[in-house]
Amino acid sequence: MPILFLLFLAVPIIEIWFLIQVGSVIGAGWTIVVVVATAIAGAALVRSQGLAIFKRIQQETAQGRVPTMDMLEGLMLLVAGAVLLTPGFFTDAVGFALLIPPVRALISRYIVRRSVIHMTARGQTPGNPSQVIDGDYRREND
Repeated sequence: MPILFLLFLAVPIIEIWFLIQVGSVIGAGWTIVVVVATAIAGAALVRSQGLAIFKRIQQETAQGRVPTMDMLEGLMLLVAGAVLLTPGFFTDAVGFALLIPPVRALISRYIVRRSVIHMTARGQTPGNPSQVIDGDYRREND
């Protein structure tokens, strides 16, 4: 929880600092133009890459496979779109970094590896035969 609090506090401060620095060099008007242009370009890139990932997800599903990595990349594209629409240079840098497929693949592999290790440490691996939950049930008709 403290990490989220620090992010919500630090990111706007970083953005304001960058906007002031860039504005003092190129002027307020051009700074606004650049911020709007990066939002438009980012939205177009997110849309095109999102459609490509959506097609890959459909293909994987049609072949009977779970498109885990593609779904993670789609989630990262969603985050990229959100931060690219947020005015500022720091969030734009993060958003454009998430638009680079090798960066998304690297982050996806890290997330999968970390979640598998986390699940294994808790003994919650899928299909673990030593983890049997016994119980009774009763079906009640409406």
